[in-house]
Amino acid sequence: MRLINNLKPNLLLLLILSIAFSGHSQDTSKNSKENTFESLQGINPAPDWFKDAKFGIYTHWGPVSSAFVGSDPNAWYAGWHGMKMYEDGKKVKTKNGKPTTNYVHHKKKYGNPKKYGYKHIIEQFETSGFNAKEWADLFAKSGAKFAGPVAMHHDNFAMWDSKATRWNSMNYGGIDPSAELKKEIEAKGMKFIGSFHHAFTWKYFAPAHAHGGISANDYDLYTNPHALDSNTPDADFYNTWWAKLKEYIDLYQPDIIWFDWWLENMTEECRTKFLSYYYNKAKEWNKEVVVCYKETTFNEDLAIKDYERGRPNQPKENTWLTDTSPGAWFYRPGAIFKTPNELIDILIDIVSKNGSMLLNVPPNPDGSIPQEMADLLIDMGKWLSVNGEAIYGTRPWTIFGEGPTRLPEGGHKVEKIKIAYNNSDIRFTKKSDKVFYAIVMDDPDKETVIKSLTTDIGLLNSKIEKIELLGSNDNILWERNARGLVIKAPETFPSEYAHAYKITLEGYTENDIGGAVAAHVD
Repeated sequence: MRLINNLKPNLLLLLILSIAFSGHSQDTSKNSKENTFESLQGINPAPDWFKDAKFGIYTHWGPVSSAFVGSDPNAWYAGWHGMKMYEDGKKVKTKNGKPTTNYVHHKKKYGNPKKYGYKHIIEQFETSGFNAKEWADLFAKSGAKFAGPVAMHHDNFAMWDSKATRWNSMNYGGIDPSAELKKEIEAKGMKFIGSFHHAFTWKYFAPAHAHGGISANDYDLYTNPHALDSNTPDADFYNTWWAKLKEYIDLYQPDIIWFDWWLENMTEECRTKFLSYYYNKAKEWNKEVVVCYKETTFNEDLAIKDYERGRPNQPKENTWLTDTSPGAWFYRPGAIFKTPNELIDILIDIVSKNGSMLLNVPPNPDGSIPQEMADLLIDMGKWLSVNGEAIYGTRPWTIFGEGPTRLPEGGHKVEKIKIAYNNSDIRFTKKSDKVFYAIVMDDPDKETVIKSLTTDIGLLNSKIEKIELLGSNDNILWERNARGLVIKAPETFPSEYAHAYKITLEGYTENDIGGAVAAHVD
């Protein structure tokens, strides 16, 4: 089950080739190049446009967005409502033997889930507040370079006009948000992303079967009956998983497909089949696309590794991604969001380590964007309009940063470790060998001392020609000595939160004596 993650690229391609001729391409046309060895040799998992983008948005919105309306503001609820709403402590055991708060809330709001199951929530999906143009306008103002919907979450509900499943946003909601968003997002010059979380559906709806009351007519939503501990999806599950994914690729030609977890538990065959189909379709479309994954689904020679609400604590050679949310993933009444300052600092730290941020926007149940979320995105956009030069199109510098505030460890969900960056914390990015940026993570005092750039160590071996503060025309005073690079703070700053100094170098050259005779006889 783990060959795809451990094989070297050439061996991996041989594996894909063997799969290609094993008779599992019957759902594609005779002219398809799916799974061919030749077409996969030139895969570039991190095209320059993605390396340059740094910041994107996706949206957790669907029928479940309305589930917590009317919930107890003092109670804690698990995020996977479609799973936890069936855990009554009897038919579906819980750790403490009591029903989950999700079960209690659902029963109070809708009725016993045996009669009023998850499909009852779907049947009430209300979309009157959705406006794709307003969404795209806001995303563009935020400074995002790619954006799109959560196309299918764990609940198996398609946020597009699907023919592969009747459980879709056209049949229940009367809209095709994927089509509308693609049009408006691309009109703003952004790339289009769709995310898929439906590998976990096999586990997500197992409690629904254990709780009982599901009609066989609705197995196309809940999956075929199986035990709670089953980790082996059946053939129907694999077929429908692929049908939905393939349909989306063909209809919307997304620039990025992002996968949530549990796909690593499915077969190598289905994963390599997807990779081959999508990458070959991209060649037909004449564009470079990106695949993002979690856990061990693929490897970094084939796709972009994602850290959920986390990031490494040091730079990585391969480009990577963080998916994070300012609050809960889906709408919650009274949600508490991160501040623009927190998100901007996280973005800076990510970019300094060769990563990008995928930020979740959780709309209201009707599809409108909460004002607090809109204000947060606009504030991020204002900061990026001043300091974006130090973010977009950059690459990691010699070191990622300095200062006292560091993540003690890297990985998934390290954002739970609450840290606050200060004006001694500095992160570096570079535009070229002669231009790099020092981003100070809070308002400096009278001066900023960058200790890494002291004349006592050889980290910087080129002469500094000038230093500028992005967004300012002020003459920046500085000197470099044994203390470090000492930059005098200007009287005012052009933006809030962090501040980016652009450092231009004279550059480093070497005499090229080559094999000239004179060089050896003089």
